[in-house]
Amino acid sequence: MKYSFYPGCTLKSKAQKLEKSALAAAEELGIELRELDEWQCCGGVYPLAGDELITKLAAVRGLVSARERGEKLVTLCTACHHVLKRVNHALAEDGEKRKTVNDYLELSQPYEGETEVIHYLELLAEEIGFSELENMIGSGLGGRKIAAHYGCMLLRPAEIMEFDDPENPEILEKFIEALGGQAVSLSRSNECCGGYHALQNEELTSEMSSEILRSAKNQGAEEIVTACPLCKYNFTQAMNEEDKNSLQAVYICEILEEALGITSRVSL
Repeated sequence: MKYSFYPGCTLKSKAQKLEKSALAAAEELGIELRELDEWQCCGGVYPLAGDELITKLAAVRGLVSARERGEKLVTLCTACHHVLKRVNHALAEDGEKRKTVNDYLELSQPYEGETEVIHYLELLAEEIGFSELENMIGSGLGGRKIAAHYGCMLLRPAEIMEFDDPENPEILEKFIEALGGQAVSLSRSNECCGGYHALQNEELTSEMSSEILRSAKNQGAEEIVTACPLCKYNFTQAMNEEDKNSLQAVYICEILEEALGITSRVSL
């Protein structure tokens, strides 16, 4: 199975472990993730101003590249996924924006939102299937108690992201169970870590992240797993030494890589 792959800036810097684990697991599963040749930063934030189009162009170029290959576009970083999905939706639904962007880029074939953008989790759930994944891994994670944290960008706005139920998501819990872990119910699983407040109000971000961590610890979780580099960073920053001894924050692909037997628990 071949897919185009949009890594984004963070996976090449602060979140290299997420990309490395994802690519190793994909290879083990017979999935070829082909990085786009000349991808650019997605911008990190979807601009809400209706007439703001320039910052959307990098996402459009990535979407066009995947279309030219005739492949679905797989993402890992939740911010990249969020921006690409919303830009794609805007161009598919808004004729005026579509014309402006296409005229500016002078594309030989106008782009109309044709590329299907899927998150790595959706690839596992829908293209492979969690039941098939479960058959591949045996005992896997050995029943470890793991809390699932979605954050905000994977789920909202629900009518565009179409990822899961924004109020009662379950794909991450199903993923954990398929790997042989015990999914711990987390009351704050879909709450923001405070990520975009970090530069202006570090204290607020720390408190928002700490509340999520406390919720996980109170439910007996040994780990909290996320697909978001920003959430992972903020969880790590918010942990004190006591937290680090009793709770770990890890990426989804780290536990996948471990469950597949590619890497040992020690190396994580």
